[in-house]
Amino acid sequence: MTAIELLQAYKLGKRDFTHANLHGANLSGTDLSGADLSGADLSNAKLNSVNLSDANLSNANLNRVDLSNANLSNANLSNANLSNANLSNANLSNANLNNADLNKANLNKANLSNAYLGYANLSNANLNSANLTNANLTSANLSGANLIGAIFNNAFFYKANLSDAIFIDANNSIIDLSGVNFNEANLVKANLVGANLIGAYLSANLTRANLTNANLTFASLYRANLTYANLSGANLSGANLTEANLSGTNLTGADLKGTLRFKFP
Repeated sequence: MTAIELLQAYKLGKRDFTHANLHGANLSGTDLSGADLSGADLSNAKLNSVNLSDANLSNANLNRVDLSNANLSNANLSNANLSNANLSNANLSNANLNNADLNKANLNKANLSNAYLGYANLSNANLNSANLTNANLTSANLSGANLIGAIFNNAFFYKANLSDAIFIDANNSIIDLSGVNFNEANLVKANLVGANLIGAYLSANLTRANLTNANLTFASLYRANLTYANLSGANLSGANLTEANLSGTNLTGADLKGTLRFKFP
């Protein structure tokens, strides 16, 4: 099917384009809202500024597609292949990205508020300045992802893999992760220097993580693995460190006032 054939059929009211072959098609700036493109091949297609709100793109091949500035709000992208896709400035609010492959995808400044990204592969993805407000990233793979400048308000990272993820830029800008749920997440070697983690849930693997000068006031580190983590200068007042593993942890200059059941290993 050609792009022209698809657009003509859509104009006449057709919405079922399941398994269509649109490899390399140019559909930039078009309105395909509500279209069913499940299982379709859109690899290498030009879809910048397209309207795909409420569309079904489950199991679609979107490898290396250009979806910059696209509207994908409420779209179903579950199990879609979006590896190496350009989704910069795209609107993915309320989108379903369950088990989607976003390896090395560009999500710079993308709106992912209220999106479901459970089990998604976001390894080495660029999420610079992305909006993840209320996003659900349960068991997602964010290893090596660039999260500099991202917005995390009420984001959910339960059991997510964030090993080697980049949170802090070269200027060590303060990142706001207050109240974020990282329970059982993999934060091995994560750079969280100066991060605001007030009230965060961090029953996680923080082995060798850098939390220098981080604000962990009232954070929950229950059973957290802090082996060889650097917490020098961190504010842990009121934090819960019950049963945390503090083997080799650097607590030089840390504020431990009111820390719950704190004890050295």
